[in-house]
Amino acid sequence: MFPFFCPPCSGEKSMSVKNYKERRLKFLQWIRDDLETRLAGINAAIDTLERQLNREDT
Repeated sequence: MFPFFCPPCSGEKSMSVKNYKERRLKFLQWIRDDLETRLAGINAAIDTLERQLNREDT
């Protein structure tokens, strides 16, 4: 997906502004989706540890 600023091996010398923005949008959405996945994993790990600590306290 990266880099979004230049089409690989297409032979094009330049890219239209619209195509550039569309590729950039897709790239940024991909980054957001990846970060959301990582955050969900971190939240699950935190929840698990909190449950384990609460069980040990009782």
